[in-house]
Amino acid sequence: MRIVYIHQYFRTPEMSGGTRSFEFARRLVARGHEVQVVSADIDGDGESSQKWRESSSAGIRIHWASIPYNNKMSYRDRIKSFAGFAAAACARASKIPQDLVFATSTPLTVAIPGIYSARRNGVPFVLEVRDLWPEVPIALGALKSAPAKAAARRLERWAYRRSAHVVALSPKMAENVEKLAPGKSTTVIQNGCDVDLFCDAEVLGKQLRAATAWLGDRPLLLYAGTLGLVNGVSFLVRMAEHLVGIDPEIRLAVVGGGREESELKKLAQELGVLNRNLFFVAPMPKNQVVAYFGACDLSFSVVQDMPILAGDSANKVFDAWAAGRPVAINHGGWVADIISRTGAGVILPNGDPIGAAKVVASFVADSRRMAEARAAAGLLAQGDLSRDALFSKFEAVLARVSGQSNSG
Repeated sequence: MRIVYIHQYFRTPEMSGGTRSFEFARRLVARGHEVQVVSADIDGDGESSQKWRESSSAGIRIHWASIPYNNKMSYRDRIKSFAGFAAAACARASKIPQDLVFATSTPLTVAIPGIYSARRNGVPFVLEVRDLWPEVPIALGALKSAPAKAAARRLERWAYRRSAHVVALSPKMAENVEKLAPGKSTTVIQNGCDVDLFCDAEVLGKQLRAATAWLGDRPLLLYAGTLGLVNGVSFLVRMAEHLVGIDPEIRLAVVGGGREESELKKLAQELGVLNRNLFFVAPMPKNQVVAYFGACDLSFSVVQDMPILAGDSANKVFDAWAAGRPVAINHGGWVADIISRTGAGVILPNGDPIGAAKVVASFVADSRRMAEARAAAGLLAQGDLSRDALFSKFEAVLARVSGQSNSG
Protein backbone atom coordinates (compact mmCIF):
# COMPACT_ATOMS: atom_id res chain seq x y z
CA MET A 1 0.00 0.00 0.00
CA ARG A 2 1.27 3.49 -0.90
CA ILE A 3 0.33 5.80 1.93
CA VAL A 4 0.54 9.58 2.04
CA TYR A 5 0.71 10.54 5.73
CA ILE A 6 -0.06 14.22 6.46
CA HIS A 7 1.00 15.58 9.85
CA GLN A 8 1.98 19.22 10.27
CA TYR A 9 3.95 18.47 13.48
CA PHE A 10 5.66 15.22 12.45
CA ARG A 11 8.64 14.53 14.71
CA THR A 12 11.33 11.86 14.80
CA PRO A 13 12.96 10.64 18.06
CA GLU A 14 15.87 13.01 17.37
CA MET A 15 13.44 15.94 17.74
CA SER A 16 11.44 17.17 20.71
CA GLY A 17 7.76 16.35 20.71
CA GLY A 18 5.44 13.39 20.30
CA THR A 19 6.42 10.55 17.97
CA ARG A 20 3.15 8.64 17.49
CA SER A 21 3.16 9.31 13.75
CA PHE A 22 6.81 8.30 13.39
CA GLU A 23 6.26 5.06 15.29
CA PHE A 24 3.24 4.11 13.19
CA ALA A 25 4.91 5.16 9.93
CA ARG A 26 8.12 3.19 10.56
CA ARG A 27 6.11 0.10 11.41
CA LEU A 28 4.12 0.49 8.19
CA VAL A 29 7.39 0.59 6.28
CA ALA A 30 8.65 -2.49 8.10
CA ARG A 31 5.45 -4.27 7.04
CA GLY A 32 6.20 -3.55 3.39
CA HIS A 33 4.13 -0.43 2.83
CA GLU A 34 5.47 2.72 1.17
CA VAL A 35 5.02 5.77 3.38
CA GLN A 36 5.60 9.39 2.38
CA VAL A 37 5.00 11.99 5.06
CA VAL A 38 4.02 15.58 4.28
CA SER A 39 4.92 17.84 7.19
CA ALA A 40 6.11 21.30 8.16
CA ASP A 41 9.68 22.25 8.97
CA ILE A 42 8.47 24.16 12.02
CA ASP A 43 12.01 25.15 12.96
CA GLY A 44 12.81 26.44 9.45
CA ASP A 45 13.33 30.01 8.29
CA GLY A 46 9.82 30.31 6.88
CA GLU A 47 11.00 32.26 3.86
CA SER A 48 8.47 30.55 1.63
CA SER A 49 5.73 28.00 2.13
CA GLN A 50 6.70 26.63 -1.29
CA LYS A 51 10.24 25.88 -0.13
CA TRP A 52 10.47 22.14 0.39
CA ARG A 53 13.20 19.79 1.47
CA GLU A 54 13.16 16.02 1.71
CA SER A 55 14.71 13.59 4.15
CA SER A 56 14.48 9.93 5.06
CA SER A 57 14.15 8.26 8.45
CA ALA A 58 13.57 4.54 9.12
CA GLY A 59 12.59 4.12 5.47
CA ILE A 60 10.01 6.93 5.62
CA ARG A 61 10.31 9.61 2.95
CA ILE A 62 9.50 12.97 4.53
CA HIS A 63 8.56 16.16 2.65
CA TRP A 64 9.13 19.25 4.80
CA ALA A 65 7.54 22.62 3.99
CA SER A 66 9.29 25.66 5.45
CA ILE A 67 6.44 26.83 7.68
CA PRO A 68 7.42 27.76 11.25
CA TYR A 69 5.19 27.01 14.21
CA ASN A 70 5.66 27.10 17.96
CA ASN A 71 3.51 27.35 21.06
CA LYS A 72 4.73 30.89 21.74
CA MET A 73 3.03 32.24 18.60
CA SER A 74 -0.04 34.45 18.85
CA TYR A 75 -3.30 32.81 17.87
CA ARG A 76 -3.36 34.92 14.70
CA ASP A 77 0.10 33.68 13.69
CA ARG A 78 -0.87 30.09 14.45
CA ILE A 79 -3.88 30.34 12.15
CA LYS A 80 -1.61 31.74 9.42
CA SER A 81 0.71 28.76 9.92
CA PHE A 82 -2.19 26.31 9.69
CA ALA A 83 -3.53 27.93 6.52
CA GLY A 84 -0.09 28.13 4.93
CA PHE A 85 0.60 24.46 5.53
CA ALA A 86 -2.83 23.41 4.28
CA ALA A 87 -2.26 25.27 1.00
CA ALA A 88 1.29 24.00 0.51
CA ALA A 89 0.36 20.43 1.46
CA CYS A 90 -2.50 20.37 -1.05
CA ALA A 91 -0.08 20.89 -3.92
CA ARG A 92 2.59 18.54 -2.58
CA ALA A 93 0.50 15.61 -1.35
CA SER A 94 -1.67 15.38 -4.44
CA LYS A 95 1.39 14.73 -6.65
CA ILE A 96 2.66 11.76 -4.65
CA PRO A 97 1.68 8.28 -5.92
CA GLN A 98 -0.87 6.95 -3.42
CA ASP A 99 -3.41 4.27 -2.55
CA LEU A 100 -4.62 5.95 0.62
CA VAL A 101 -4.27 9.32 2.35
CA PHE A 102 -4.05 9.54 6.13
CA ALA A 103 -4.04 12.89 7.95
CA THR A 104 -3.69 13.50 11.66
CA SER A 105 -4.77 16.57 13.59
CA THR A 106 -4.29 18.96 15.25
CA PRO A 107 -4.83 21.32 13.53
CA LEU A 108 -7.95 20.04 11.83
CA THR A 109 -6.98 22.04 8.75
CA VAL A 110 -4.82 19.02 7.77
CA ALA A 111 -8.08 17.53 6.56
CA ILE A 112 -8.09 20.03 3.68
CA PRO A 113 -4.97 18.71 1.89
CA GLY A 114 -5.92 15.17 2.90
CA ILE A 115 -9.34 15.32 1.28
CA TYR A 116 -8.04 17.30 -1.71
CA SER A 117 -5.26 14.80 -2.43
CA ALA A 118 -7.53 11.78 -1.99
CA ARG A 119 -10.19 13.18 -4.32
CA ARG A 120 -7.64 14.18 -6.97
CA ASN A 121 -6.25 10.64 -6.96
CA GLY A 122 -9.45 8.70 -6.43
CA VAL A 123 -8.29 7.05 -3.20
CA PRO A 124 -9.83 6.83 0.30
CA PHE A 125 -9.08 9.33 3.05
CA VAL A 126 -8.70 8.48 6.74
CA LEU A 127 -8.68 11.23 9.38
CA GLU A 128 -7.16 10.92 12.85
CA VAL A 129 -8.62 13.18 15.55
CA ARG A 130 -6.26 14.00 18.41
CA ASP A 131 -8.27 16.71 20.11
CA LEU A 132 -11.80 18.00 20.61
CA TRP A 133 -11.35 20.66 17.97
CA PRO A 134 -12.68 23.37 17.73
CA GLU A 135 -14.32 23.10 21.15
CA VAL A 136 -11.02 23.31 23.02
CA PRO A 137 -9.68 26.44 21.25
CA ILE A 138 -13.11 28.04 21.64
CA ALA A 139 -13.10 27.29 25.37
CA LEU A 140 -9.60 28.74 25.67
CA GLY A 141 -10.56 31.91 23.81
CA ALA A 142 -8.39 31.23 20.75
CA LEU A 143 -11.48 31.50 18.55
CA LYS A 144 -13.63 34.39 19.74
CA SER A 145 -15.72 35.82 16.94
CA ALA A 146 -19.00 34.21 15.91
CA PRO A 147 -17.90 33.89 12.24
CA ALA A 148 -14.62 32.19 13.26
CA LYS A 149 -16.42 29.72 15.52
CA ALA A 150 -19.00 28.96 12.84
CA ALA A 151 -16.30 28.41 10.19
CA ALA A 152 -14.36 26.09 12.50
CA ARG A 153 -17.44 24.01 13.25
CA ARG A 154 -18.28 23.77 9.54
CA LEU A 155 -14.72 22.56 8.88
CA GLU A 156 -15.10 19.95 11.61
CA ARG A 157 -18.36 18.54 10.23
CA TRP A 158 -17.04 18.64 6.67
CA ALA A 159 -13.84 16.81 7.63
CA TYR A 160 -15.69 14.01 9.40
CA ARG A 161 -18.25 13.52 6.67
CA ARG A 162 -15.66 13.49 3.87
CA SER A 163 -13.55 10.84 5.60
CA ALA A 164 -13.89 7.18 4.71
CA HIS A 165 -12.99 6.41 8.34
CA VAL A 166 -12.06 8.35 11.47
CA VAL A 167 -9.49 7.30 14.05
CA ALA A 168 -10.03 8.88 17.48
CA LEU A 169 -7.49 8.95 20.31
CA SER A 170 -10.07 8.65 23.09
CA PRO A 171 -13.66 7.48 23.56
CA LYS A 172 -14.76 11.09 24.16
CA MET A 173 -13.38 12.12 20.78
CA ALA A 174 -15.14 9.20 19.10
CA GLU A 175 -18.43 10.28 20.73
CA ASN A 176 -17.96 13.76 19.29
CA VAL A 177 -17.46 12.34 15.78
CA GLU A 178 -20.62 10.24 16.10
CA LYS A 179 -22.57 13.29 17.27
CA LEU A 180 -21.55 15.40 14.27
CA ALA A 181 -21.43 12.63 11.66
CA PRO A 182 -23.90 9.93 12.76
CA GLY A 183 -23.02 6.48 11.47
CA LYS A 184 -19.46 7.46 10.54
CA SER A 185 -17.09 4.50 10.71
CA THR A 186 -14.84 5.28 13.68
CA THR A 187 -12.14 3.42 15.62
CA VAL A 188 -10.56 4.42 18.95
CA ILE A 189 -6.79 3.92 18.91
CA GLN A 190 -5.26 5.50 21.98
CA ASN A 191 -1.79 6.90 22.37
CA GLY A 192 0.65 4.11 23.15
CA CYS A 193 3.75 3.12 25.05
CA ASP A 194 7.02 2.86 23.12
CA VAL A 195 8.64 0.17 25.23
CA ASP A 196 11.68 -0.19 22.96
CA LEU A 197 12.47 3.52 23.17
CA PHE A 198 12.28 3.45 26.98
CA CYS A 199 14.00 0.11 27.56
CA ASP A 200 17.13 1.81 28.97
CA ALA A 201 15.21 4.37 31.05
CA GLU A 202 16.27 2.89 34.39
CA VAL A 203 20.01 2.97 33.57
CA LEU A 204 19.85 6.41 31.97
CA GLY A 205 17.87 7.71 34.93
CA LYS A 206 20.54 6.61 37.39
CA GLN A 207 23.20 8.31 35.27
CA LEU A 208 21.17 11.52 35.20
CA ARG A 209 20.75 11.46 38.97
CA ALA A 210 24.47 10.99 39.49
CA ALA A 211 25.28 13.89 37.16
CA THR A 212 22.68 16.34 38.52
CA ALA A 213 23.72 18.16 41.71
CA TRP A 214 20.23 19.34 42.66
CA LEU A 215 18.78 15.84 42.32
CA GLY A 216 21.00 13.02 43.59
CA ASP A 217 18.91 10.48 45.51
CA ARG A 218 16.02 12.85 46.25
CA PRO A 219 12.45 12.04 45.12
CA LEU A 220 11.83 13.43 41.62
CA LEU A 221 8.54 14.63 40.16
CA LEU A 222 8.48 15.24 36.42
CA TYR A 223 6.46 17.28 33.97
CA ALA A 224 7.75 16.77 30.42
CA GLY A 225 5.69 18.56 27.80
CA THR A 226 4.44 21.82 26.37
CA LEU A 227 4.11 24.85 28.62
CA GLY A 228 0.98 26.14 26.94
CA LEU A 229 -2.24 27.71 28.13
CA VAL A 230 -4.20 24.46 27.96
CA ASN A 231 -1.68 22.62 30.15
CA GLY A 232 -2.15 24.71 33.28
CA VAL A 233 1.35 24.04 34.60
CA SER A 234 0.98 26.92 37.07
CA PHE A 235 -0.91 24.33 39.14
CA LEU A 236 2.38 22.43 39.57
CA VAL A 237 4.33 25.58 40.41
CA ARG A 238 1.88 26.37 43.20
CA MET A 239 1.99 22.75 44.33
CA ALA A 240 5.80 23.02 44.57
CA GLU A 241 5.40 25.95 46.97
CA HIS A 242 3.41 23.78 49.38
CA LEU A 243 5.73 20.79 48.97
CA VAL A 244 8.55 22.84 50.51
CA GLY A 245 6.76 22.78 53.86
CA ILE A 246 5.80 19.09 53.61
CA ASP A 247 9.02 17.57 52.29
CA PRO A 248 11.73 20.03 51.16
CA GLU A 249 13.75 17.18 49.64
CA ILE A 250 11.23 16.50 46.86
CA ARG A 251 12.31 17.94 43.52
CA LEU A 252 10.12 18.89 40.55
CA ALA A 253 11.63 19.06 37.05
CA VAL A 254 9.68 20.84 34.29
CA VAL A 255 11.10 19.81 30.92
CA GLY A 256 9.74 21.73 27.94
CA GLY A 257 8.93 25.13 26.53
CA GLY A 258 5.97 27.11 25.31
CA ARG A 259 3.92 30.25 25.49
CA GLU A 260 3.58 30.22 29.28
CA GLU A 261 7.26 29.56 30.04
CA SER A 262 8.28 33.07 31.08
CA GLU A 263 5.16 33.54 33.23
CA LEU A 264 5.73 30.19 34.94
CA LYS A 265 9.34 31.08 35.75
CA LYS A 266 8.21 34.46 37.07
CA LEU A 267 5.61 32.78 39.28
CA ALA A 268 8.18 30.24 40.55
CA GLN A 269 10.52 33.11 41.41
CA GLU A 270 7.78 34.99 43.27
CA LEU A 271 6.84 31.87 45.25
CA GLY A 272 10.46 31.18 46.17
CA VAL A 273 10.65 27.73 44.54
CA LEU A 274 12.70 28.48 41.41
CA ASN A 275 15.94 26.48 41.59
CA ARG A 276 15.05 25.52 45.15
CA ASN A 277 12.76 22.55 44.64
CA LEU A 278 11.50 23.43 41.14
CA PHE A 279 13.86 23.32 38.15
CA PHE A 280 13.12 24.24 34.54
CA VAL A 281 14.89 22.22 31.85
CA ALA A 282 15.01 23.22 28.18
CA PRO A 283 13.13 21.11 25.62
CA MET A 284 15.12 18.14 24.34
CA PRO A 285 14.77 15.36 21.77
CA LYS A 286 12.46 12.50 22.64
CA ASN A 287 15.33 10.02 22.86
CA GLN A 288 17.06 12.21 25.46
CA VAL A 289 14.06 12.90 27.69
CA VAL A 290 13.99 9.15 28.33
CA ALA A 291 16.58 9.73 31.10
CA TYR A 292 14.24 12.09 32.98
CA PHE A 293 11.42 9.56 32.86
CA GLY A 294 13.83 6.90 34.09
CA ALA A 295 14.97 9.14 36.95
CA CYS A 296 11.54 10.25 38.12
CA ASP A 297 9.40 8.72 40.85
CA LEU A 298 6.16 10.24 39.57
CA SER A 299 5.33 11.87 36.23
CA PHE A 300 2.62 14.50 35.75
CA SER A 301 0.06 15.22 33.07
CA VAL A 302 -2.03 18.24 33.98
CA VAL A 303 -4.57 20.45 32.22
CA GLN A 304 -6.63 23.48 33.06
CA ASP A 305 -9.73 22.88 35.17
CA MET A 306 -12.16 22.48 32.25
CA PRO A 307 -14.47 19.47 31.80
CA ILE A 308 -13.88 19.50 28.04
CA LEU A 309 -10.24 18.55 28.62
CA ALA A 310 -11.14 15.27 30.37
CA GLY A 311 -10.80 13.43 27.05
CA ASP A 312 -7.11 14.33 26.86
CA SER A 313 -4.72 11.69 25.46
CA ALA A 314 -1.33 13.16 26.29
CA ASN A 315 1.88 11.52 25.07
CA LYS A 316 3.54 12.14 28.44
CA VAL A 317 1.17 9.72 30.18
CA PHE A 318 2.16 6.83 27.95
CA ASP A 319 5.84 7.75 27.97
CA ALA A 320 5.81 7.49 31.75
CA TRP A 321 4.13 4.10 31.67
CA ALA A 322 6.59 2.95 28.99
CA ALA A 323 9.38 3.79 31.45
CA GLY A 324 7.54 1.91 34.19
CA ARG A 325 6.67 5.06 36.12
CA PRO A 326 3.33 6.01 37.69
CA VAL A 327 1.41 9.05 36.46
CA ALA A 328 -0.34 11.83 38.37
CA ILE A 329 -3.20 13.64 36.63
CA ASN A 330 -5.59 16.36 37.76
CA HIS A 331 -8.60 15.56 35.59
CA GLY A 332 -11.23 12.90 35.05
CA GLY A 333 -11.92 10.94 31.88
CA TRP A 334 -10.68 7.70 30.43
CA VAL A 335 -7.05 8.05 31.65
CA ALA A 336 -8.36 8.60 35.17
CA ASP A 337 -10.46 5.46 34.75
CA ILE A 338 -7.33 3.46 33.83
CA ILE A 339 -5.45 4.79 36.86
CA SER A 340 -8.37 4.01 39.18
CA ARG A 341 -8.69 0.50 37.78
CA THR A 342 -5.00 -0.44 37.71
CA GLY A 343 -3.32 1.71 40.36
CA ALA A 344 -0.73 2.93 37.82
CA GLY A 345 -0.72 6.42 39.27
CA VAL A 346 -2.70 8.89 41.32
CA ILE A 347 -5.50 11.39 40.65
CA LEU A 348 -4.99 14.86 42.09
CA PRO A 349 -7.66 17.36 43.15
CA ASN A 350 -7.76 19.92 40.34
CA GLY A 351 -7.68 23.53 41.45
CA ASP A 352 -6.28 22.54 44.84
CA PRO A 353 -2.45 22.75 44.86
CA ILE A 354 -2.34 22.34 48.65
CA GLY A 355 -4.34 19.13 48.51
CA ALA A 356 -2.27 17.95 45.53
CA ALA A 357 0.97 18.53 47.44
CA LYS A 358 -0.29 16.39 50.32
CA VAL A 359 -1.39 13.58 47.99
CA VAL A 360 1.91 13.60 46.10
CA ALA A 361 4.10 13.69 49.21
CA SER A 362 2.17 10.80 50.71
CA PHE A 363 2.35 8.81 47.48
CA VAL A 364 6.11 9.07 46.93
CA ALA A 365 6.81 8.36 50.62
CA ASP A 366 4.91 5.05 50.46
CA SER A 367 7.47 2.59 49.05
CA ARG A 368 4.98 -0.26 48.81
CA ARG A 369 2.42 1.82 46.94
CA MET A 370 5.13 3.14 44.62
CA ALA A 371 6.35 -0.37 43.83
CA GLU A 372 2.81 -1.51 43.07
CA ALA A 373 2.21 1.53 40.85
CA ARG A 374 5.42 0.88 38.90
CA ALA A 375 4.44 -2.72 38.36
CA ALA A 376 1.00 -1.66 37.15
CA ALA A 377 2.56 0.87 34.76
CA GLY A 378 4.81 -1.83 33.32
CA LEU A 379 1.86 -4.16 32.75
CA LEU A 380 -0.03 -1.44 30.88
CA ALA A 381 2.99 -0.66 28.71
CA GLN A 382 3.49 -4.31 27.79
CA GLY A 383 -0.20 -5.01 27.25
CA ASP A 384 -3.02 -3.39 25.30
CA LEU A 385 -1.36 0.03 25.42
CA SER A 386 1.89 -1.12 23.80
CA ARG A 387 2.64 0.62 20.53
CA ASP A 388 2.92 -2.73 18.75
CA ALA A 389 -0.57 -3.81 19.84
CA LEU A 390 -2.07 -0.48 18.84
CA PHE A 391 -0.23 -0.50 15.52
CA SER A 392 -1.81 -3.83 14.59
CA LYS A 393 -5.20 -2.21 15.10
CA PHE A 394 -4.10 0.86 13.14
CA GLU A 395 -2.80 -1.13 10.16
CA ALA A 396 -5.97 -3.20 10.10
CA VAL A 397 -8.04 -0.03 9.77
CA LEU A 398 -5.98 1.24 6.83
CA ALA A 399 -6.04 -2.17 5.15
CA ARG A 400 -9.80 -2.45 5.56
CA VAL A 401 -10.40 1.03 4.17
CA SER A 402 -8.09 0.53 1.22
CA GLY A 403 -9.45 -2.94 0.51
CA GLN A 404 -5.99 -4.47 0.66
CA SER A 405 -4.49 -7.17 2.92
CA ASN A 406 -2.34 -6.31 5.92
CA SER A 407 0.76 -7.47 4.08
CA GLY A 408 0.51 -4.48 1.75
